[in-house]
Amino acid sequence: MGWLEGWFSSPPPSSDPLKSIDPQLREFLKRESPVKIQQQQEKDGQEAARAALPTQATQPGAEATSTEPARPKVPKESLFQDGRYAHLWKTYRPYAEIEAETKTDHEKLMDVLDGYKQRKHNIGRAALENCAIQQEEWVNCMKRGDWEDRMQMCRKQVQKFERCYTMQTRFLKALGYQSVYDRPAQMEEDIQMHADALYNRMIEQEKAIEAAKAEGLPVPKFDLSIPEPAGALKPRPDLEESWQEKLKDLPEEDRAVEKAAMLADFQVKAAVAKDVQQLWDEQEKEREKRKAEGKATITDRISGLFGGK
Repeated sequence: MGWLEGWFSSPPPSSDPLKSIDPQLREFLKRESPVKIQQQQEKDGQEAARAALPTQATQPGAEATSTEPARPKVPKESLFQDGRYAHLWKTYRPYAEIEAETKTDHEKLMDVLDGYKQRKHNIGRAALENCAIQQEEWVNCMKRGDWEDRMQMCRKQVQKFERCYTMQTRFLKALGYQSVYDRPAQMEEDIQMHADALYNRMIEQEKAIEAAKAEGLPVPKFDLSIPEPAGALKPRPDLEESWQEKLKDLPEEDRAVEKAAMLADFQVKAAVAKDVQQLWDEQEKEREKRKAEGKATITDRISGLFGGK
């Protein structure tokens, strides 16, 4: 029982821990050593890797396809853009698309006109936001202003606010605020901030002109004209003449901005008219199709009597 002596005897001064073990046990441990098994596995893995190198070199696209499988497409409304629950989104349709199919011709026309009215409302709201300081001065004057100002109904503050609102509205129109459908909100906010910056620059220029006049210096000239957008439609000669008549009644420093605002309004109105004409053309095509199929409605017959085909 040599292996018992190996346990109870003192260890020999040798670096081999298996020397004092029974030869049969030592042979068994060497044969079944996990280190040996691990080395054999590493050797097999290296040989398999060397064998796979030519295949990978000849098929580089196959590895990319296997490592990066194509993700199923999901609409932007899904919270999981990695493709999860894609089977639930196969039959999805946006609500706006479904609503557009069920709208009547009158509702489509009203949507176009309501969009034009909403733009005017949004321009007024943005101008009020840019003139918040002037409006606050007016309110404070009415509540806690000097006796002289309150006797005059805070006329100076009111005039200051009205001028701010008018000029801010002109700048917003001239810069194309709310003139493009479905434009990012950040871009609309940038236009609003730029309009406010132009107004403040105009006020500084007016102060510089007044200071030059008071000191008897030459009056500096500033250019606040806004360039026309590329591809802008030209108004009819009679319409342009009516614009010139209106511009004559304005101060010279306000004419350039007002003209740019008029031109921008003209572009928006032309776009609205184009959309309305497109709706009418679509309605006419649908009426002709129903007539050709023998499914004309009473409305189709009435519209034919009053100018329709």
